[in-house]
Order: sequence, then C-alpha cells, then structure tokens
Amino acid sequence: LSEEIRFKTTLDRGLKLLDEALVDVPEGADLPGETAFKLYDTFGFPLDLTQDALREKGRGVDTDGFDAAMEDQKAKARAAWSGTGAAADAAIWFDLLDQHGVTEFLGYETEAAEGQLLAIVSGSDAVDSANKGDKVILVFNQTPFYGESGGQVGDAGTLRTDSGSATITDTKKVNGLFLHMAEVTEGTITRGQGTELVLDHGRRSTIRANHSATHLLHEALREALGDHVAQRGSLNAPDRLRFDFSHGDGLSAAQIQQVDSQVNAMIRQNTPVDTRIMTPDDARAIGGQALFGEKYGDEVRVVSMGRAPTGKGADGQTWSLELCGGTHVRQTGDIGAFVTLGDSASSAGVRRIEALTGQAALDYLQEQDKRLNDAALALKAQVADVPARVKALIEDRKALTNEVAQLRRELAMSGGASAAPTEVKIINGMSIKSQVMQGVTGKDLPAMIDEMKADLGSGAVLLIADSDGKAAVAAGVTADLTDKISAVDLVRAAVVELGGKGGGGRPDMAQGGGKDASNAAQAIAAAEAVLAGA
Repeated sequence: LSEEIRFKTTLDRGLKLLDEALVDVPEGADLPGETAFKLYDTFGFPLDLTQDALREKGRGVDTDGFDAAMEDQKAKARAAWSGTGAAADAAIWFDLLDQHGVTEFLGYETEAAEGQLLAIVSGSDAVDSANKGDKVILVFNQTPFYGESGGQVGDAGTLRTDSGSATITDTKKVNGLFLHMAEVTEGTITRGQGTELVLDHGRRSTIRANHSATHLLHEALREALGDHVAQRGSLNAPDRLRFDFSHGDGLSAAQIQQVDSQVNAMIRQNTPVDTRIMTPDDARAIGGQALFGEKYGDEVRVVSMGRAPTGKGADGQTWSLELCGGTHVRQTGDIGAFVTLGDSASSAGVRRIEALTGQAALDYLQEQDKRLNDAALALKAQVADVPARVKALIEDRKALTNEVAQLRRELAMSGGASAAPTEVKIINGMSIKSQVMQGVTGKDLPAMIDEMKADLGSGAVLLIADSDGKAAVAAGVTADLTDKISAVDLVRAAVVELGGKGGGGRPDMAQGGGKDASNAAQAIAAAEAVLAGA
C-alpha cells in the first residue's frame, strides 16, 4: 500500500509537470528530449510514463534528445566526480556506478546477507581476483554493511566465498556505491563470486546505540536551551558519540545534568524506535527535524523515539522525530545508559558535546567513582565529605601562599633577599630606588613597589627579580611625576638589557621580563638614563 501511494504521488506530480511543460510546445510537436530528461532526472518521472501519457494525446518524445541529455549529464557527473580519497582513480568508481548502479543496502533489516562480488579494486586498478594478504576495495550488488555517512561510521566484519575469506575493516559510501575496505585472510576471492557477508555485531550495536542517543541528545538540548538548537555535525563511532550544535554559550553544570537526566529518562521508557518512509514535505509537516549535512531525495526515513506530550508526530505524542538514514536500536532501552563527558566550543556559535552510552558509560562512571574513593582515602574522609574537605584545603593553600608571599616581600624589603643593596639616587631632580632581588617572583614585585613608593613619597622604583637566571622587572612612578616620566618607558629600557622585548602597563606601574638576569646592572643603568633624559 505504501508503495502504491508513493507511486500515485509521483504519477500525479509528473502528469501535472508534463501538462505545464506542454504549454510551451507547439501543437502536435514532440516533447523536447531535454524536458523529458528533466522530468526524469529532477522529479523522478520515468521516460516510459512520459511516453504513455503523450501517446494518449497523439504526441511523442524526442528520444534522441533525451539520450543526448542523459549522456551530457553523465559527462558532467564524471567531470565533477570527487572520488573517495582512496588510492584508486575516481574514474573507476564512476564506471562501476555507471555499469552496475547503486548498491542495495540491506542493513536496516539484517546483519548478514549474501551478495555478488561485482568488482575488486587493488590500488588504482580493477582486478579479477585477490589472494591472501592483499588489501583491496570490494563492491557488491547488495550489502548489510553501512557505508559511512550522516555522521555514522562505516561497518566492519567478514566475508566468505567458496574459495576464500576476507576481513572488512571499513565501509565507505559514495553516491550510492558502497566500497568495502578489505584484506584477504584466506585463499582467493574472485570477481563474480557469491559471498556471505557478516558484519561485526558488537561494533554495529554500539554504533547504533550512539546514533540513537544522538537523536535523544538533540531533543534534550532543544528542551534545555531553546528551539534555536540545531545539529551542526556529529560522529557516531563504536566507542563514543560527538554532537555539534548551534548555541553561543557554554552549558552550565545544571544544564548538562538536565540534559543527561532527560536522555536517560527516555532510555528507561524503553519504547520502540519507529521508522517510516515518507516525502520530506510530509516529514516536516509532522515536525520532523532535518539534520545538518544530509541530502534528501523524494523519500526519506523518519525516525521517531520517546513518548512525551510535545505535539510532534501524527499522534502528537512523539518526543524525538528526525529525518535520518542511519541505523538505530529497536527499543530506546537498548541504549543502556548515557553520560555526557563535557561541553566545549567547536567554532563560532557552535558548541560540542561528547558522550558515552551503554557499557562504555557504565565503565566511565565506575572509573569516576573509583577516583572519588581514592580521593576520600587520601583525604581520610568519607566520600560525601570530599567536596568540603577539598574546598577547605584550597582555602588553606591560598592562605599559606599569601603568607609565604608576604614573608618573601618582608625579607626582600629588609635586604635579606637582595643580591645588591638598595640604592636611592637623585637623577634629573627625581629620586629613583633600584634593587635586584633573589627569592621573589615577578608576581611579588608590584606589591613591593607600592610599599617603596610610599616610603619615597616622590620618585621612581625599579625592581628586578632574579629567578633561576631569568629576570622579571617592574617599575613604579609616584602620582606627582607621571606627567614627566612613565613606568612603561623605564621597564622597556630595562627589558632590552635583560634579553627581552616590550613590557607594558600604566604610567604609574609597569612590568616586563627577560631571559638573562646577569645584566641587571645594565638594565638599571638603562632605566636611569631614561630618567635623566626626561
């Protein structure tokens, strides 16, 4: 019945388009071949139906023009063929597609099937056979192996013939042609042979669980963040899933928790995952979400899962409803569990979530639990008390760090950490106090300069911290002198002698650094020269 309805839709649409096309054709003349080809190529209306419809009107079709348009389209497709990135020339794949047509995909219903081996490609050549150890690309008339597309990675598995066997490591899909990357593991395989194709069940199971979870994640994000969320890329692999979506800001911990909870709630529903075939327009009319990067033909697969009063679907009770050509679980419960690993920026206005499902999710949670227990053991605390104990330790460490920094500054101010005595000079009518110090860091210098500026009352301060041979330099100028001399100029002059570049800040406080603290005396002299020329 579904096939009949779709055929009637195609027929009605084609007849309407044909009537519109005849308006520009002189009475009694044949329909131009280019127009007939457009009906076929663009709208899926076969040539024989066009001929039947016109025969009732006493007209025909310029079949020579149709054939010419067909050949022209093939020539353009051949020229635009982008290939697969495999070693073989793109022309080989085009010729195979032209000769055999698209590969029939059986993988929605089965994980094992028989198929005829149509082609064996080794390097850039089509060959008749392949022996043990050969790495080749195989093309069959039909296959249960999913070809990588729509974010879902290709299937892997095995094949067997009467004379040999091979391992299929990956499957690609190019313009409807499924390319099986294989290595012959036993005997010989020959073009034209019948083959038994069996995909890796465990691998397929985890891939489809991740793919179905991606649909649930998409809808959970829309509920948590808003209807502006739309897919911008995805990866459904055996070990994880990745989902890129349109959103400007990072997700909060509460939002991630909400998304996780919603997805797992739909998994626990264990409702059937339904797939229907319909036109793209009909799919969108019932709320189906089209996915980024997908190209849709006259018919699309519409995947629905989860029950909620969201108003989607024909019954208004479907939670997730998306157009998708990938493979999916039979029940949402087959996903097992879902856990988000984190949220990060993918590009401008696009966020990325990585997540795990099933056993991988449980393994991750168990590892996190082990880490928490290890932390509790190290802290000699109960697991529930770990956050409070860690917070207390951080606060204690911060207090101790501040105390150590204060002690270093006090030691330096007293001269105990100085590599050179404190000097106060009068240059160009202004006081400058310079000092080279050990045991302090660049972060300590601004606070020390503020204290020295207060002691000076009016003047400039230049401090150089010598840390393992590298130098940090800072300068300060009291407010009454910033219209005459800038701390930035003092630092930039000193930095050059220390093997550094630049330096910056404000007129009253500036900092910089260099590679060689041994030239501290020259750096001080350079800063004093700036003061002298002010």
